[in-house]
Amino acid sequence: MRRGSAQRLRLLLLILCCSSAVAAKKPTYIVHMAKSRMPPSFAEHRHWYDASLRSVSGSAEVLYFYDTVAHGFSARLTPAEARALARRYGVLSVEPETRYELHTTRTPEFLGLDRGGGFVTSSDSDGDVVVGVLDTGVWPERKSFDDAGFGPVPASWKGGCEEGKDFVPAAACNRKLVGARSFYRGYEASMGPMDESKEARSPRDNDGHGTHTSTTVAGSAVPDASLLGYAAGTARGMSSRARVAVYKVCWVGGCFSSDILAGMDKAVEDGCGVLSLSLGGRVADYYRDSIAIGAFTAMEKGVFVSCSAGNAGPVPTSLSNVAPWITTVGAGTLDRDFPAYVVLGNGENYTGATLYGGDPLPSSPLEFVYAGNVTNTTNGNLCMLGTLLPEKVAGKIVLCDRGINSRVQKGYVVSEAGGVGMVLANSAGNGEELVADAHLLPATGVGEKAGNAIRSYLFSDPSPTATIVFRGTKVGVRPSPVVAAFSSRGPNTITRAILKPDLIAPGVNILAGWTGAVGPTGLAVDARRTEFNVISGTSMSCPHVSGLAALLKGAHPEWSPAAIRSALMTTAYAAYPSGDSIIDAATGRAATPFDLGAGHVDPPRAMDPGLIYDLTVDDYLDFLCASNYTPFRIASLTKRSNFTCDATRTYAVSDLNYPSFAVAFPATTSDVIVGDATTVKHRRTLTNVGGPGTYKATVRAWAGTEAGGVKVAVEPSELSFTEVGERRGFTVRFSAAGQPSGTTGFGRLEWSDGEHVVASPLAFTWK
Repeated sequence: MRRGSAQRLRLLLLILCCSSAVAAKKPTYIVHMAKSRMPPSFAEHRHWYDASLRSVSGSAEVLYFYDTVAHGFSARLTPAEARALARRYGVLSVEPETRYELHTTRTPEFLGLDRGGGFVTSSDSDGDVVVGVLDTGVWPERKSFDDAGFGPVPASWKGGCEEGKDFVPAAACNRKLVGARSFYRGYEASMGPMDESKEARSPRDNDGHGTHTSTTVAGSAVPDASLLGYAAGTARGMSSRARVAVYKVCWVGGCFSSDILAGMDKAVEDGCGVLSLSLGGRVADYYRDSIAIGAFTAMEKGVFVSCSAGNAGPVPTSLSNVAPWITTVGAGTLDRDFPAYVVLGNGENYTGATLYGGDPLPSSPLEFVYAGNVTNTTNGNLCMLGTLLPEKVAGKIVLCDRGINSRVQKGYVVSEAGGVGMVLANSAGNGEELVADAHLLPATGVGEKAGNAIRSYLFSDPSPTATIVFRGTKVGVRPSPVVAAFSSRGPNTITRAILKPDLIAPGVNILAGWTGAVGPTGLAVDARRTEFNVISGTSMSCPHVSGLAALLKGAHPEWSPAAIRSALMTTAYAAYPSGDSIIDAATGRAATPFDLGAGHVDPPRAMDPGLIYDLTVDDYLDFLCASNYTPFRIASLTKRSNFTCDATRTYAVSDLNYPSFAVAFPATTSDVIVGDATTVKHRRTLTNVGGPGTYKATVRAWAGTEAGGVKVAVEPSELSFTEVGERRGFTVRFSAAGQPSGTTGFGRLEWSDGEHVVASPLAFTWK
């Protein structure tokens, strides 16, 4: 080869290499189109979408077309191409891909689903409801998907069961598990081709999270269920007669918005009546939030959408999934614990929690060390990989501190260093909340106070010793529920006048189905395989509410998604039978509406709420107008490209017929309460879904908190109803003087006819 030819070849290879590198770095964008503006020269919308893409890029390919919950497509583009596309006719918005994360037996009894003479646990009508679970897929062989006793799949169901690696539709799907699909184009566009030795390019669940959430929603009853002997009993979902369809949108590298939106698009098209999403990401305005966009059209089509609040608590304003057409679910505890006691050499003992199922420790005390003292790193107290010194750990129990790496990995680190047991101490952020884990070695987790006391003993005793005593499963624990410390908190940073979360449900130490691909810890080194697992998170509380929504939808098919949410919220309880407020595990004090919303879900009462706060699509459009949304933003969110707000009307966010009240007052510039009172007015409408009756309004203080000196007037204070479907409006006026910024207050508005109590939380802020 001549020198000139060789140089040209090297140059060509360099260009090709650089072009490939640039292409690999192209981010994914979701393009929202004004479907009604398609030029007449195109016969189909997809042809128009494709031509719009080709006008700015000759190489870009469509990842997904969106036709149901959104109109448009997703594709990989350079930032310059995205900007050029945004200027094209008919393009409403071009939004970059967002990465979301997963929010990760006894429950039916705790919720009263088996209460005699009360709430019917399941019926044939529930079998007409299909719950779509968007998660990590499904392990279809689990007994929780047994379809014995199920009738034919509803004729309205349009879904399918897709074939893929390790997933044969004929063996996987049945009359219980009626659909299974996977969406990975956005994931691979961002992360590269998936490693099929670690995950299947199919609906097969290699993680466990999706199998756990889907069986929590609607798992069939499985007797003699347990995890390593813990939480033994009959495991079943909240709506055990409902059908399940899974949409795998989450992978090893996360959950990507283009895949999530495609999953929602297909789930609504398939005919799901409820969508359950135990995932979330950074908070964004509604028109830029793919889940909020998909949920809006789902709601419009009568689909109830439930999402997890997030696991970023107890930090204030840490919520995700806050759109008012989404039901946002926080997490609380059950009345069940898995106690294990740390017995110290000085005779003191402290209660912890564990799901360790192996051989116990010797009865005689063992040497006990603090991880921070047996390491050569500054953060050795956290027991991260490679930080412990085997010569100082071997044969001993180790105290580790929570933080950075997973709780179960800390136990593995101790074991690898030769340790024989572990005590895991909560941080201040975890408080006294005890989350149990199926550790690989004898171990237990203790609260912050116990951790501090144990640490003090280790520093003061020259020859500290300890052992761990395991006590299995304990039920009837009081107080319960308690708000989980990890559960994300309000206020709502996008719309302060909408209180979030909406409510809490069981989310700590929940037993449900599990994958056969990994052990209960999820660690690669865990060779154990279990039918069920016990895990915690708002990922677990969300499917509880999704399943209860399926029950309500089956019993009341005429109810809208807003009516179902109202029934769940207005019948929730915020206090124990003693009258004391539900406790926040992070502080040990009374939880507020920013922690638990309306309260803890109470299914038997939700079946017959008496009155509901209903909402229509037009109400949400008025809300967007009140939020000063431009026509383009409204079109991006709602697909209404010709909608404009009425310039002659006065819109108010406080007029959205929401079952809770969040009121903002102006703050003073000093620490002194000064100034004339400010009055804020909220309008609401109640719809009768029960018998005739007269309801009287009562405003109460929120147990264990202060109301902040707010005066509340309800006009009229009595509402009479004679028939189902009757609507009555009322106005609430909140008046308060200025207070220092950051001041909060809380209360509760109750409407009662002597039989029903229709309750709404009141949250006041000064900012």
